[in-house]
Amino acid sequence: MAATPPQILAIDLGTSGMKAALVAADGTVTGWAERPVPLRVLPGGGAEQDPVAWWAALGQVAAELGRGHPEQMRAVGTVCASTQGEGTIAVDAAGEPLTPCISWLDMRGAPHLRRQFGGFPAYQGMSVRRIARWLRLTGGMPSPTGKDPAAHMLLVRDEMPQVYARTASFLNVLDWINLKLTGRTVATVDSILTSWVTDNRRPGDIRYSPALVAGCGIDRDKLPPIVACTDVIGTLTPAAAAHLGLAESVRVVAGAIDNTAAAIGAGTTGDHQPHLYVGTSSWIAAHVPGKKTDISAGIASVPCAIPDRYLMTALQATAGANLTWLRDKVVEYDDPLLGAGHVTRDEGTIFDAFDTIIPTVPPGANGVLYTPWLYGERAPVDDPNLRAGFVNISLDTNRSDLLRAVFEGVAFNTRWLARAVDRFLGTPVTSMAITGGGALSDSWCQIFADVLGVEIRRDARPLAVNARGAGWIGAVGTGLLTFADIPGLMRTDRVFTPNPAHRAVYDETFDIYRELHRRLAPVYRRLNRGPWSRRGR
Repeated sequence: MAATPPQILAIDLGTSGMKAALVAADGTVTGWAERPVPLRVLPGGGAEQDPVAWWAALGQVAAELGRGHPEQMRAVGTVCASTQGEGTIAVDAAGEPLTPCISWLDMRGAPHLRRQFGGFPAYQGMSVRRIARWLRLTGGMPSPTGKDPAAHMLLVRDEMPQVYARTASFLNVLDWINLKLTGRTVATVDSILTSWVTDNRRPGDIRYSPALVAGCGIDRDKLPPIVACTDVIGTLTPAAAAHLGLAESVRVVAGAIDNTAAAIGAGTTGDHQPHLYVGTSSWIAAHVPGKKTDISAGIASVPCAIPDRYLMTALQATAGANLTWLRDKVVEYDDPLLGAGHVTRDEGTIFDAFDTIIPTVPPGANGVLYTPWLYGERAPVDDPNLRAGFVNISLDTNRSDLLRAVFEGVAFNTRWLARAVDRFLGTPVTSMAITGGGALSDSWCQIFADVLGVEIRRDARPLAVNARGAGWIGAVGTGLLTFADIPGLMRTDRVFTPNPAHRAVYDETFDIYRELHRRLAPVYRRLNRGPWSRRGR
């Protein structure tokens, strides 16, 4: 009997819950366990999670993997995590949390951000001089919505002064998991990014910028040391080893936040090799050799898991969230679509029903268009006031038309984004890997191929992309393989090629889609700054 190859316990902590998998260096994913973790939404734009609940859930999923796959668990020599980003936890000198995790959805820090970084002349409430420095050194700038650590830390400083006084370190989500695993306080080159205090001009030497730290309003000693994503940061503490059912000798590799890990898990580690991730939100990302920012499109290349490269990421605010909305708000709980026996409300299997319906509607959804801006948009336009909508509904329109229009609307927005990506990369994209939960739909993959006019290569296990990415980062960190080996290990399930017969319809519809944005953006600005502004926010 062949020996079990070395395994990496890959942690995948998202907003919805804790997941873990056992990953071999060749990318084989054995076992999968998950537990939900609640999100608390608070008045005034707050959103929090309990980090202690994360840790408890991690113990539960590790125990489940141990019961189901004891041989692979015994072969674990490395632990590596991928997590949601832009969360903030204040910890004391003993590493205990003083606050819940202030989530990436939390906007309470926005006014504190404007007070700290205001000045004349200003853009979105922040000094233009400061913005120019951020762009030059980091490649980006704080979100004026307050949804990143730069604002979260100021929220704690200004509204929780006693907590701030006791804070030894401010940690991102990944950093806190690593602290619990090793007892060591560090930040990775990508987890520290949205604190907006680093000089990112040399990819192999990401360091704190004295000028940015001095101006950030947070004491320097509360910012953790920076490590590379592939660094071995220690071994499991006795408490962590007992919690996970592993040996204390197991090494911990620093890991990465979710979009960084997905770029590795998608197998796109070479320069200018893009992948399309379709989940609740979506993005197009590709590794590139240089630091660059496209201010007009909201696209930048930032530090990532590959030490001598940057990751270009172009983020679309809502993708699969449009289907979740359709399922939960239009397809009601007692709908025959959900009660047909073979279809459940599970987010994966609902695609079986959708894929049965969509091919019955011709490309162009019988003239119905959908704009997928349920929560505003990030790129290629940064506009929080945009909203979703169906256009050109008639008495002949049926629910199947609406469903296809939603799938196509997300694809049109991705085509708009892809144009900006082509400009950023300096060459047209002709082939793209697709991963994430949205890739489960054959119909959606074909629509993406037709609308974008490019070959779409589907990941054979799209739901495992973050865990596989964490596994591969862990394998590189412990010398089991190199990043150059990864594309050859990637497994493609199916290749979708554009249907030329659909191209003319989609070209014309895309032009109308762009026209809709130009005409509706001022309307949404008025609606969402007027007496209706609290609705849908």
